[in-house]
Amino acid sequence: MSALELRGVTFSYPGGADVLRDASLEVPEGAFALLVGATGSGKSTLLRLAKPEIAPAGELSGSVRAFGEDVRSLGPLASARAVGYVFQSPDAQVVCDTVWHEMAFGLENLGVPEPEMRRRVAETCSFFGMGPWFRARTAELSGGQRQLLALASTLAMRPRLLLLDEPTSMLDPLAEKDFLAMLFRVNRELGVTVLVATHASETMLDYATCAFELAEGRVREAPLEGLRPEPSCATPYQICPRVFGTFGPESGAKSAKKTRRDLMQGGRAAGGPSGGPRGEKDLLVVDDLWFRYARDGRWVLRELDLELAAGEVRAVVGANGCGKSTLLAAAAGVVRPQRGRVRNAAATSQALLPQSPKALLSRETVRDELMEWSRAGGYGAREVEASLAELGLEDAADRHPYDLSGGQQQLLALEKLLLVRPRLLLLDEPTKGLDRSARERVAARVARARAEGATVLLATHDMAFVRAVADRVSLMFDGGIAVTELTGDFFKNSWLYR
Repeated sequence: MSALELRGVTFSYPGGADVLRDASLEVPEGAFALLVGATGSGKSTLLRLAKPEIAPAGELSGSVRAFGEDVRSLGPLASARAVGYVFQSPDAQVVCDTVWHEMAFGLENLGVPEPEMRRRVAETCSFFGMGPWFRARTAELSGGQRQLLALASTLAMRPRLLLLDEPTSMLDPLAEKDFLAMLFRVNRELGVTVLVATHASETMLDYATCAFELAEGRVREAPLEGLRPEPSCATPYQICPRVFGTFGPESGAKSAKKTRRDLMQGGRAAGGPSGGPRGEKDLLVVDDLWFRYARDGRWVLRELDLELAAGEVRAVVGANGCGKSTLLAAAAGVVRPQRGRVRNAAATSQALLPQSPKALLSRETVRDELMEWSRAGGYGAREVEASLAELGLEDAADRHPYDLSGGQQQLLALEKLLLVRPRLLLLDEPTKGLDRSARERVAARVARARAEGATVLLATHDMAFVRAVADRVSLMFDGGIAVTELTGDFFKNSWLYR
């Protein structure tokens, strides 16, 4: 029996063109299957059609069956037992304040008896090694832990088929490997069929048993070997000219903080370590920054120093939970530090792209989103139409932004910020959920913004993107900056980041 079967499926969003066109797909029971395709090809739409509770609104023809049953005929209990769904961002799925409550939440809604609920929670947490943080607050978990929690709370309902939408796009390299190893155990040891929509197929090929490609609304089988990148494709995309040699290294170990500051001051006088080209001022200075979200919570940022030269593109990298997003929020003035200070010379002309693009999307159509800040930003309909063409969203201009794929929402939110031409651009995981072509497009837009006078501070796990756009790289650890080096030197000296 097939775990998932689509036959002649055609789907369109209200007032839009067909996203799927006579699409057919058959995933064997027990498979670890990959679903690949370009950004906006319809992968998320296809997955959501198999889960009636989150199926998109629109015109649907054809059949979608899970284990031989039409998914539209499944009630909540039958659907939970048949199909589980893990979203791209755990923040779209994790709704409770503690880990234990999140694990029990779905089971409570299904009316599972308490003794059975306790068994399922205990067994699932034991399987994933979640015991040490079982009573932790979800807001204090790292990105990798939140993604694992989303997977575990879904599996506690014991679905036979697990659908995952770009589940590793927000994970650092080590967390990604750990997550995929767990997913492999779910497939092999628990017998759960897995279907993953991904742009990072190369990291999953050792686990996959089959693959499918979605293009122009139709699905075809894709040979696994054909998904391995060619040697030339494994190199980072080269988009913008960088100014290697005008920026020097910083060293950030907190035990050597005084020495580091002395070096910075000496280097700045010579046009060196912390400053940009000789005589250029720092646009952003973060000095001895300490921050925590609760009075008795752990310090997320501690003794953090960072100086960003005007015109520089700086990448901040590090493990999930090391404080990258918090650093961007502090730089933007979104959070107020408990100690230290932030001097931001571009505070009146800055833009922050958060990890969730939906935080910036509030209008009824894609075109309206891009026009929202036109008066304040000094641009008009002509620039918006050019942006729609560049994004490949001309046909989606009148669609609701939430009907776009996650990758398209990411591109839309970034373009909305770039249209106002900020002096300081703060980007949190700007390439997550994007295929290579779209990542290159983002790199080109960052290069253009920099050429037009913007300074950029970005947090990312995308090392190819870092190689393409960054002048320098800062590695965060233990709440501070462990090291800052020229991009070429950083990759040459690192054994972890390649």
